[in-house]
Amino acid sequence: MRKQPRQARSRATIEAILQAAAHILGERGWQGLTTNAVAELAGVSIGSLYQYFPNKLALVEAVRQRHFDDVLAVLRAAADARLPRPHRIEALVDGMIGVHSRYPAAHRVLLEETPRAREAGALHDRFATMLHQRYEAIVRVNAHGPVAAHSRLSARVLAAAVAGVVHDAASQGTLQSESLRLELLRLVSSYLQT
Repeated sequence: MRKQPRQARSRATIEAILQAAAHILGERGWQGLTTNAVAELAGVSIGSLYQYFPNKLALVEAVRQRHFDDVLAVLRAAADARLPRPHRIEALVDGMIGVHSRYPAAHRVLLEETPRAREAGALHDRFATMLHQRYEAIVRVNAHGPVAAHSRLSARVLAAAVAGVVHDAASQGTLQSESLRLELLRLVSSYLQT
């Protein structure tokens, strides 16, 4: 972003722009995303958009960063030792389903179509590190036995399993399935109980 919003109105503008960008990414893909279309859908002038985002790649990186932040917030909640174990597991499953339900088609585009800015490598590396640290915390607070003893490897397995199920359901349009939710709860609970 070119500048950080300081006032509530500016933050609301940024929010509208990011939501519009995610919506258009999901409907039209990377090639169909234009800053003009985003500004129009967000209800802001193109000048207002360019105050914050110099081009569509910067805009997409901001959408990606928002997604990363949302995922990390879910993982933080799922590692809260003050909550009972079943509530932590529900926080993980329901949170990940919720984050990926907002703009599931946009998520696929972010993973498969959009290029990354050269400087985005550090952002992605930092996210991957934090993601695995948070999953390790989840394993430590929830697991018993051999899973807990191998928390780093267990965290990677758990992260891959949850991401695989959620990303597949997003691409299939089945994220809202209660059966899927229950199976994912069972998978996570069983793995952490092993």
